[in-house]
Amino acid sequence: MFGREKIEYKTAEQVQTMRRAGLVVADIHRTVREAMRPGATTADLDAVAAATLAQAGATSSFLGYHGYPASICVSVNDEIVHGIPGPRVLEAGDVVSVDCGAVVDGWHGDAAFTTVLPDADPDDLALSDATEQAMWAGIAALAKGDRLGGVGDAVEDVVAASGTSYGIVQEYVGHGIGSAMHQPPEVLNYRTRDKGPRLRAGLCVAVEPMLTRGSRTTQVLEDDWTVVTMDGQRAAHWEHTVAIGPDGVWVLTAPDGGAERLAALGVTIAPWEP
Repeated sequence: MFGREKIEYKTAEQVQTMRRAGLVVADIHRTVREAMRPGATTADLDAVAAATLAQAGATSSFLGYHGYPASICVSVNDEIVHGIPGPRVLEAGDVVSVDCGAVVDGWHGDAAFTTVLPDADPDDLALSDATEQAMWAGIAALAKGDRLGGVGDAVEDVVAASGTSYGIVQEYVGHGIGSAMHQPPEVLNYRTRDKGPRLRAGLCVAVEPMLTRGSRTTQVLEDDWTVVTMDGQRAAHWEHTVAIGPDGVWVLTAPDGGAERLAALGVTIAPWEP
């Protein structure tokens, strides 16, 4: 837990650099999606991400982080997060979550998405959709509320409204981001009494709910990285990096800044110019 450690508030110029890193992450998502198909290996996806980073002149937030050996995380089916790319061959119907971060001039962007390969189980598609909706609801809560704990409230509300008993993973949560990939404050995906710090301009966070089709209980595999569901049920993971500016929020890792998805939730984005 970060607790009440000091939060790094960004200037407009620093947020602009984080936006550049965020757009690199968005481009990695695009190229990895294009390469993702049955028969591809998770290492193939990592190679695509590494090439995209190199072309952009950026570096990976993940490679070498506490010894992590790849540029991205690729988690399949019951793997929730931190799956290490390797020889695993993707198969039809797999649920594939990709998490990646980029560094530009010392500033980070971080985002994740989940895809279900054809022929998809409708229940897996519903799981991914609910997780993505929960993420966007959490981001909208940053624009509409005054405390960070509103993110967790919003995620729980989406899960409750889905009518499905999804598990909300609690051990792995969102986080502050900026000159380091992981910073205070923690961004919880569940409702608590502690409503968290007040929202103010310069706060940049990664909102990243993870939902499962069964129990929220997790375990870490012997590689000391890959987190899986204890009951073997499938999981989904969505994430965006968000900046709070003087006039509202800006999704730094979304190509359009989050404009389309947030408009549907009654939120107008507010790009923060120097």
